Amino acid sequence: MKLSLYKAILKEENNQKKVETKRKIHKYKGYVKGDGIMKKIKLGFAPTRRSIFSAPDAIKYRGLTAQRLKELDVDFVDITDINEEWLLYDDKDVDKIVEKFKKEGVDGLMLPHCNFGTEYVCARLAKKLDVPVLLWGPLDERPEPNGVRLRDTQCGLFATGKVLRRFQIPFTYLTNCRLNDPVFERGVKDFLAVCNVVKTFKNIRILQISTRPFDFWTTMCNEGELLEKFNIQLAPVPMTELTEEVKAVREDKEKMEQMIAYIQDTMVIKIKEAEVEMVAALALAMKNLVEKYGCQAAAIQCWNALQTEIGIMPCAANAILNEQGIPVVCETDIHGAVTALLVEAAGMDEKRGFFADWTIRHPDIENGELLQHCGPWPMSVAQEKPELTYPLAFEHPGSLTAEAKHGDVTLCRFDGDNGEYSLLLGNAKGVDGPKGMGTYLWVEVENIKRLEAKIVEGPYIHHCVGIHKNVVPVLYEACKYIGVKPDLYDPIEEDVKAYLRGE
Repeated sequence: MKLSLYKAILKEENNQKKVETKRKIHKYKGYVKGDGIMKKIKLGFAPTRRSIFSAPDAIKYRGLTAQRLKELDVDFVDITDINEEWLLYDDKDVDKIVEKFKKEGVDGLMLPHCNFGTEYVCARLAKKLDVPVLLWGPLDERPEPNGVRLRDTQCGLFATGKVLRRFQIPFTYLTNCRLNDPVFERGVKDFLAVCNVVKTFKNIRILQISTRPFDFWTTMCNEGELLEKFNIQLAPVPMTELTEEVKAVREDKEKMEQMIAYIQDTMVIKIKEAEVEMVAALALAMKNLVEKYGCQAAAIQCWNALQTEIGIMPCAANAILNEQGIPVVCETDIHGAVTALLVEAAGMDEKRGFFADWTIRHPDIENGELLQHCGPWPMSVAQEKPELTYPLAFEHPGSLTAEAKHGDVTLCRFDGDNGEYSLLLGNAKGVDGPKGMGTYLWVEVENIKRLEAKIVEGPYIHHCVGIHKNVVPVLYEACKYIGVKPDLYDPIEEDVKAYLRGE
């Protein structure tokens, strides 16, 4: 057995042990998503050169770039088996690279220009792969004393950018820099997050639990249009299917005990024992249906048919799934579920988002606003352990009450009407304010009147998703790949572009 193969087998065995360990540790701690381990984004690594510049220097920088990616723990597929130089320059290699990258399931393509680059070959490869493209090259050195230049990377980047545009291929440009420059690491990690958003957006399926509440005309959506434009799929189920699943899961004593223990561990209980059991059953039932229909998120008609059937609000059950990385949004807001998936993908699934209403102005801060909802926010978002209690304006139990952590947040909303879709984006910061009910956070923005007008004039509604991380640049960049217009509610577009340029 070859040593490399032996090492690969050992590595795979160790990875499997780690997976099983993490599954056991996190099973009921709110971190579980999918198989229990966050998926890495995989890049196709296709370094390129041109014949009229130094091939040895191109090979040298191919190796240095690959090594730097490994240091950054980037998962990538190389082309070392395609040709002897391990470089993209021959048109005859394109189909072999495409076949390999597709077989490996790459989520993005990185095109390091190692001396100049063969622009038309890069464009043909990118066109056939149809994934986000990262265009970058190492900063050129000082010319030799006799005037000779071993590389002409910057010039090659100019050429490839032009040809990619001719091929109508959207791409992300990482500024011409050295491998150890901080901007390189930041740019690569941001691109991985962009790839995560695009991958998520292209594979969305949402569990729709019942119809929207009658009074909520704002949350209507065009199911056919979402499918035709974006391949966003809905899996509609009637309320009775959910309530029947609730009955079924209550028979599984072990899972019920585990979920009740999890609730007791993460919430301050202010409702009756039988009501806690129903919250646990509802959370388990919704998760089962999400998995049954192959969905990544859910939107539920949270009132009032459900209360007639099982006597509780679904807010706390929503919060449990939200904590587990399965966004569940209120009032059957399909666009809200899409937003939640995009926001968490932009944060590389490292933080949980929270689904909120824009509600009222802050009584004391000029540009302050209250973000609030009945009680569905993830427990990890709260400043202190949330109370499991009764929601604002409803008589039935089953919601959380807690103020969210302060700090910088991104606020976002995917929405559309009359066939036009856009992504409202911006920043805010958590501030002090009056005590609230449900899950809430007072925020301050740059100009509340400007934001207010954006929401009223549309295509947005009173719902948004927040996350305690600045993911505005990542979402802005991702929009070029998903066919959605970025809509910044503050005039910060030039600042965002400057950040993306590495300034």
